[in-house]
Amino acid sequence: MASIDRRQRRNAAGKLVTSYRVRWREPDGQERSRTFEKKIEATRFRDVLAADIVKGQYVDPTAGKIAFKTFAEQWLKSQTYDELTYEAVELRLRLHATPHLGNLALNDITPTTIRNWLRQLNGLAPTYRQVLFANVSTVLTAAVDDELITNNPCKAPSVSRPKVIPKELRPWTRERVIAVRNKLPEQFRLVVWLGAGLGLRQGEIFGLSPGDIDFERGEVHVQRQVKVLSNNRLLFSLPKGGKTRRVPLPDVVHEAITAHMTARPPVDVTLPWATRAGNEVTVPLLLYSRERGALNRNYFNPKIWRPALTRADVPAVRENGCHALRHFYASVVLHEGETIKALAEYLGHADPGFTLRTYTHLMEGSAARTKRALDGVFGNAPKTPSTHRRTQTRRAHRLEPPRRDHPPWPQRGPSL
Repeated sequence: MASIDRRQRRNAAGKLVTSYRVRWREPDGQERSRTFEKKIEATRFRDVLAADIVKGQYVDPTAGKIAFKTFAEQWLKSQTYDELTYEAVELRLRLHATPHLGNLALNDITPTTIRNWLRQLNGLAPTYRQVLFANVSTVLTAAVDDELITNNPCKAPSVSRPKVIPKELRPWTRERVIAVRNKLPEQFRLVVWLGAGLGLRQGEIFGLSPGDIDFERGEVHVQRQVKVLSNNRLLFSLPKGGKTRRVPLPDVVHEAITAHMTARPPVDVTLPWATRAGNEVTVPLLLYSRERGALNRNYFNPKIWRPALTRADVPAVRENGCHALRHFYASVVLHEGETIKALAEYLGHADPGFTLRTYTHLMEGSAARTKRALDGVFGNAPKTPSTHRRTQTRRAHRLEPPRRDHPPWPQRGPSL
């Protein structure tokens, strides 16, 4: 196993100095040693070492001397991320992990180190802190897998993972959707129909082609998006999660697309696929810039979208980005009784549980369903004036999707 040898020698001043050397054999039979000034330190090291060898968890104590920055760079190069994700992870680690952890050896990073690092991140947005913590934890888990360290300090019980208090989504009303649409330049009004009527993400809206639409079957095949790299370079790629999907095409959106194509025929746009060095792909796009290129969200959002919000008296804040159209779509679909599983498929969520957690507050509660069921059996009792007033007050103060007798879209096609 492991043993401790007491050693004495004279230093440069001629004073007798005592040290303690721990000797052990690695699983491959190679003899190793490490020297300590204090016996208690040597004993502690020997005991931990012996326990790890018995449990089959032995890690070479010298292996973890590699700096966090060096190992993180090696780890990142071994990942199979798409180009945009790679750049995002590299940027987060470089800006917020390397300055604090970069020069530390992996085996010198303790739970206390992680707690102190997290405290210095308090000024960042909660969601960003959560993602950054996950990135660092993944790097340290890889170090455990490579047998450089024994445990991941991020997973210690004393380390509290950053938490995000979820905000309850308040979907736009039909009136707000139409108001914003009407304040957009005419050539971009289709953005609203594709977001609120199909539930597409912004990049998927910008990447939609007439060839993706089956007008006869009433179906849209979502199979690409326009992505923006860190240098503002655009490319085509698969939708988020690397999966395509099919979405029902409402008649009113069908009419909006047809009217848009009549007024502004699609334009062929050529971009690389998936990476900067990817094969170039040419796609006829429904929406395009003045230069007849793919739309860039870094231009569209500040120059087109937010000014339209302001003109429609809608606060130009992050919560009212194009993604608000997608939330409106989800609220209408749920209000009409569609299942979470179907909604998850339409939205392109890999996990229906995520869809449920995001939109559960928009679903009709069990109490309301119970009352409606019993009213259906016994008949609705006449409403008293006070009951009627309470009902009207609740409706007046509640931001909710339209009722069934008030459809979310005009019955006739949009005037674009």
